[in-house]
Amino acid sequence: MLYTSGTTGQPKGVVLTHGNLAAQVHALVTAWGWQGGDRLLHVLPLHHIHGIVNALLCPLAVGARCEMLPKFEVEAVWERLGSGDISVLMGVPTMYRRLVDFWEDQSGDRQAAWRAGCQGLRLAVSGSAALPVSVLTRWQEITGIGLLERYGMTEIGMALSQPLLGERVPGTVGQPLPGVTVRVVDEAGQPVAAGEPGELEVQGPSVFREYWQRPEATAAAFRDGWFRTGDLVVARDGAYRIWGRRSVDLIKTGGYKVSALEIEEVLRTHPVIADCAVVGLPDAEWGERVAVAVVLKAPLTLEALRVWGKTQIAPYKVPSRWVVLPELPRNALGKVTKPAIAARFALP
Repeated sequence: MLYTSGTTGQPKGVVLTHGNLAAQVHALVTAWGWQGGDRLLHVLPLHHIHGIVNALLCPLAVGARCEMLPKFEVEAVWERLGSGDISVLMGVPTMYRRLVDFWEDQSGDRQAAWRAGCQGLRLAVSGSAALPVSVLTRWQEITGIGLLERYGMTEIGMALSQPLLGERVPGTVGQPLPGVTVRVVDEAGQPVAAGEPGELEVQGPSVFREYWQRPEATAAAFRDGWFRTGDLVVARDGAYRIWGRRSVDLIKTGGYKVSALEIEEVLRTHPVIADCAVVGLPDAEWGERVAVAVVLKAPLTLEALRVWGKTQIAPYKVPSRWVVLPELPRNALGKVTKPAIAARFALP
């Protein structure tokens, strides 16, 4: 039994059968080309599916080596990558951003040595949260190794993955993994047209059995045998783009439906925004107002941000409220806890 991360509510105990775990491992071993000679550097928590299934059970299943650090320390990770001994790395976007930031402060000789060692990497995976395109691009420039993005949940393991070989479209999470069937539906459970946002639903042997002692929650999680992920996606040309959680990342403002993750990706391209998280706030006139919590590298006013934002995205997507924070609240996996951010706007 694993517990959900609790980013949008209280964690729930997810009961996974041996068959569920075997299906999850088989899908990833097949899709990601795991082999006995692989050497994974493990830096993830062991109480979530990313750390215990993707980064532990997969290498053990094929007899590969799993080297575990006591905790994620940026310099220690770079030293191991720079040794050339590591062939697989799995992390969350916050980890990759910290690795990139640390790299920028190092001497040219040290950077050259680490870059040479990274040629031993065959696979670097990012998941558990949206990966900023800027981090993806800079990581590839530094290491020469592209990041593979995937999508999964505690209840289903991994469902979607970019290809191990072939084109990876930035900002998407690829296609269904072996043994996984997915569909994208509207609120009534009807399939949506290609390119339209809808909720991702999943079937397959990897899907969990039940929430521990929560029969009503278990029943509500399924529709006609399909697990309702609660995540909104857009499918186009066979690739899936995550819009975010229906409960926190879908913002309905002035009759428009907008994705908080889409707005965040644009805002991160501003030269003085180090990080950000967008939420919808209740509003009598607009239904919801777009608001953002920002971490800044230099001084910036909300008005200046709004003027710039209107040159990048539609005016109704530009935040009308903001709060400046020293850092964003996150859980153990690096996921931003958006309810905590929304609560900040209620403070005097």
